[in-house]
Amino acid sequence: MKRLLIIGIGAGDPDHLTFQGAKAIAAADVFFILDKGEVKGELVRLREQLIEAHGRGPYRIVQARDPERDRTSPAYDAAVADWRSRRAEVCAEMIREELADGGTGAFLVWGDPGVYDSTLAILGEVRDRGLAGELDFEVVPGISSVAALTARHRIGLTQVGRPVHLTTGRRLAAEGPTADDTVVMLDAHCAFAGLDDYDLYWGAYLGTPDEILVSGPVAEVTDRVRALRAEARDRKGWIMDTYLLRRRT
Repeated sequence: MKRLLIIGIGAGDPDHLTFQGAKAIAAADVFFILDKGEVKGELVRLREQLIEAHGRGPYRIVQARDPERDRTSPAYDAAVADWRSRRAEVCAEMIREELADGGTGAFLVWGDPGVYDSTLAILGEVRDRGLAGELDFEVVPGISSVAALTARHRIGLTQVGRPVHLTTGRRLAAEGPTADDTVVMLDAHCAFAGLDDYDLYWGAYLGTPDEILVSGPVAEVTDRVRALRAEARDRKGWIMDTYLLRRRT
């Protein structure tokens, strides 16, 4: 039996790591990292810093290149499923070749693995298909970008008697808001534009030195968010952002 720890490391601030997360890092023999290339190299470096700070005893870091996703396919669901299966194959090879029976491996995941991430589904596929032998895994929750966003804007996620909907920019563009409070992840096209009955609480690179925060009525802040988002993405080569849409009363 091989043991895997899927450890949430927070939205970007090293201090987001919980005591439970630090203990989990200390318990791992091998750390597995999918490298997304030089543009996102700082995402790897933060993981390495956390391992260096909290790792105990002899440990190894194993990296593999993250497969590219086909972003041109009109069949979005099929493209994502194919990408996840290819990632599963890469992860399985690392686990199979680098983690001994009885050993403990770890994946350090941005935010909270249970909120918005594919790692659990990918490692579930590895286990269910038997791609890396007999596996057991444990999930350590982390501070999600949603929690970081509401904390930085000093607002609550929920309101009395009102539901919250967690969705994507793609779904928001297709369906519009389906609740008074809607959290949207990774919206590349600012699908909130024109929703003038809502206030926007937006954040990018949450918890990092590059953090950007904007809040206000959608009609008043849309152009500013678009400009800031475009400038930041051009400067860094990537962007991770999250926002809350709240219906105005």
